[in-house]
Amino acid sequence: MSELQPVTGKNTLGRTEYATSWEHISDELARLDIRIRLQFLKQCDNNKNRKSDGIFGQLRGMAISGSEIVQMLEEDTENCQYTEEIRALKAELKELDSRIESKRAASAEKGVYLALAELSQLLKLTHFEEQCIVICLAIELDRKYQKLFAILQDDMTLKKPCVDFVLTLLCESKEERIKARRYFDAEAPLPKYILCLTDGASGNHDPLISRVLKLEERIVNFLLGYNHMDSGLTYIVNGTYARKDTGSVYFSQEKHNKILKFVELHFSQVGKPRENVIFYFYGPDGYSKRQQAETLCNCLDINLIIADTVRLLENPAQLTEILLLLERETILLQSAIYFEDFDCLSGADDTYSTKIKYVLESIAKSCPLTFLSGESPGKVYKFVNGLSFIEMEFEVPPDRTRKELWEEMGKDYKFASDIDFDTLAGKFRFTPGKIKDTLFTAQELTRWRSNEDSRIGIKDLHAACRMQSSHKLGTLAQKLKPKYTWRDIVLLPDQVKQLEEICNQVKYRQLVNDTWGFGHKLSYGKGVNALFSGPPGTGKTMAAEVIANELDLDLYKIDLAQVVSKYIGETEKNLQKIFREASESNAILFFDEADALFGKRSEIKDAHDRYANVEIAFLLQKMEEYDGITILATNLFGNIDSAFIRRIQFVIEFSFPDEEYRKRIWEVTFPSETPLDKGVDFDLLASEIRLSGGNIKNIALAAAFLAAKDKDRVKMAHLLQAARREHQKLNRSWNESNLSRRVLEK
Repeated sequence: MSELQPVTGKNTLGRTEYATSWEHISDELARLDIRIRLQFLKQCDNNKNRKSDGIFGQLRGMAISGSEIVQMLEEDTENCQYTEEIRALKAELKELDSRIESKRAASAEKGVYLALAELSQLLKLTHFEEQCIVICLAIELDRKYQKLFAILQDDMTLKKPCVDFVLTLLCESKEERIKARRYFDAEAPLPKYILCLTDGASGNHDPLISRVLKLEERIVNFLLGYNHMDSGLTYIVNGTYARKDTGSVYFSQEKHNKILKFVELHFSQVGKPRENVIFYFYGPDGYSKRQQAETLCNCLDINLIIADTVRLLENPAQLTEILLLLERETILLQSAIYFEDFDCLSGADDTYSTKIKYVLESIAKSCPLTFLSGESPGKVYKFVNGLSFIEMEFEVPPDRTRKELWEEMGKDYKFASDIDFDTLAGKFRFTPGKIKDTLFTAQELTRWRSNEDSRIGIKDLHAACRMQSSHKLGTLAQKLKPKYTWRDIVLLPDQVKQLEEICNQVKYRQLVNDTWGFGHKLSYGKGVNALFSGPPGTGKTMAAEVIANELDLDLYKIDLAQVVSKYIGETEKNLQKIFREASESNAILFFDEADALFGKRSEIKDAHDRYANVEIAFLLQKMEEYDGITILATNLFGNIDSAFIRRIQFVIEFSFPDEEYRKRIWEVTFPSETPLDKGVDFDLLASEIRLSGGNIKNIALAAAFLAAKDKDRVKMAHLLQAARREHQKLNRSWNESNLSRRVLEK
């Protein structure tokens, strides 16, 4: 019997509390050793005749003798030959029970951390459940327990405790055994968070008492002082943030104070709060939403787990299991949880939604604060219906705040003298997160461009801004690369002035809207919208490129003829998608072929006319709500109703160029590198070729290719031939003989 002497901890005489968590666990193992000795003595008495069983004694655990059957059915322990020793062990166990409870109480009073006591408090465990954990922990710490458990379970292959063995060790009567079965119910803490129950050697569908118990590795580590994230969650958890100072905050302080006050009042009741809270933060600004949650948890002195919802969808079969692991982590780490992009689950089918709702309810019960994040309102309500739920919007900051964010976040960077944060704030509707990422990207671009000068210039900063903008719009529209500048476009002075005014509204938006207060007067309409009208080739697209080049913004061309649908509601859906993506792209939207949608609708003849008016009104509404630049281009200005014109800020008519402006177009069309013959007469070309700027560009390009083929300079003969082809293409006649004669005369 010497091998079963209690394994006690260090000498703790003279001290009323435990010094360490391990000292407490050592006493718990000593208590288990006494229970094992008691059980061993009982079984030894039951098996006192095993030597007379012959071969059955040699096959212990694999065969059973007749005498054993009788003894198992009698269960007589009153006449045990080890009665006195059993009584002594029970007295020793009672004394150790008292000492452990006393020292645990003293440890709690003095603030000594005991892992088992902490686990018990977090999961609200009973004494039985604690002792079950100790039994399963023993085989994780010392292999001797595997052998002892196999002997006591009468099966040398069964080295882990089964439910029956645990009940035998911890229960004194059949009534206690029956009541204790509830601790192994699927929703009880032991199987839900702590233990893994598997079938025994007999295979599937074993009775509960035959099922084998193993402590989850996460719980083993917790009890041994390694309170780290479960390894099964590393691929979906983006971070675990301990209580810390989050530094500068990039969200509304007023909003933060409101949330904090609400939470503090909610949890200020004596005892248990009414119900834990779920927040849904929505809007385009992921950085501020997450930082809001981090700062709030910091103020409340709790941890925060950041989980990636998108990755939850990668393996739907394990969704419930993963969410339960997350639930356990919120308990063990005493943390709140933040689900990024949770609204991506809004399209889930009913079965999937039911699973998510069930587990989310479970998490909400155990976790004081649950944060869900997304982009749009109303998308997660079906998952939280019936729970304490608050929805809050995180919008893009106004221009003045964006300027302050650029300055605040840019303190750690060096900039060239040409940086203007006012202009950047007005041009790019960036959230704090995008501003932060833009500055980092701009610094990397600067280092790549030059190892010597680390100052960020305006070109690198603009390039970084465009890289941060959403590129989803490219699937809905054609992205144009602006090439034209003010020197390339030939317009009337007033037309040029209007284009400059469009640019100025973007450049000085922050000053007018924020500093001068106009932004408080405008509920919408803070962007710029314009209508370019005129015949094809008069410079409408070129003007849009000049604006994009001047402001250094992306330009997307949308063919309205492709957007408009004959099916009711489809046109609005297409437009909604375009403007939604554009709001993230900070792009100029150039709607070409606006005639496909606009028309004279003063007289409504049928339902189609009435619905066309609805589509136009929807487009104008989205243009007014859009904070960027929207340009409509039409060839037929007269077809647009005056009621719609009143809602457009800038209306610029691109008229057919007269002779003077045609000459200027000819002069700027040829690049400086083009070898022009001295005989090329721009006055003559402007006088005789009465075409728009777009056609003139086509003629110049075609003439250049003709000259290249002849390995010659671009001559009037090349231009005449190219002009002939352009007129043929347009199905227009012109007096080529007259022009040829005048060329010969010269």
